[in-house]
Amino acid sequence: MTYDLFIGDRLFSSWSLRGWLMLEKFGLPYRSHMIGLYSGTMADDMKPLAPARLVPALRLPDGTVVGESLAMAETLAERHPEAGLWPGDPSARATARWLCVEMVAGFTALRGECAMQLQHCWQGFAPSVETQVDLHRIEDLWAHARKVSGAASGPLFGVYSLADVFYTPIAARIIGYGLPVSDANRDYCLELLSDPSVRQWRAMGLTVSYDPFPYETGLPTAQWPVGETSGAFPAKSGPSINATCPYSGKPVTDFLDLNGQIWGFCNPFCRDKTVADPEAWPKFTAMRASVNDS
Repeated sequence: MTYDLFIGDRLFSSWSLRGWLMLEKFGLPYRSHMIGLYSGTMADDMKPLAPARLVPALRLPDGTVVGESLAMAETLAERHPEAGLWPGDPSARATARWLCVEMVAGFTALRGECAMQLQHCWQGFAPSVETQVDLHRIEDLWAHARKVSGAASGPLFGVYSLADVFYTPIAARIIGYGLPVSDANRDYCLELLSDPSVRQWRAMGLTVSYDPFPYETGLPTAQWPVGETSGAFPAKSGPSINATCPYSGKPVTDFLDLNGQIWGFCNPFCRDKTVADPEAWPKFTAMRASVNDS
């Protein structure tokens, strides 16, 4: 039973991030397919999924197509009750659904003014009054969630759920634009963005370069606060320490240099996602450790 998930560009498609997390974080099997949001091919790419017209979209194993993130979430939760996509407690579950619905339908000022991008942080951004109203509302909802769940920190309902999935792109906006929230909520945002799956999503997004950069603000930038600056860079050739790719197990054809050591991968994408954030990939970390600790 494998799902087909159709997504847009990882650095910018907030809804695609939500769709991916609801499969990745809960261990549901899937294949991802890229839709060309910025290449001009989106309409043609989406034709096989009609009448779905936006990403993400999900194709079930029986061929049924589900559009819209909330419908995808409810479908997956229904099909996999053991996965715990929603909180187990009825009051927490009802509240989590409320937060997700309000996310889908609301915060139009914030979403319109602060397009998600995961490459860097903008410095000196001044949010509008309307965006500040949205931020106050988000903080009120998060406080209510914690009152219901009793969770003072960490996931909103004590255990990671779809509520955290749906607010991860909001966290990226808050951090990426330096938006004003409480220290506790900033910590929550950084925790969401520090999740290994989110780091992997960003690293995969960084394998693509854009000229011009979408949603340019003209403001100065600062380093993304999660993960250290990568010391890795592509290497022209081997030989590499490893003979097979840590992800696929296939023979290596592409290489990177990290701290003077050459490591190999089965294709440029595997190499480049590792260059972007070497510490985000447990299989690469384990391979390095097995060599360097021996």
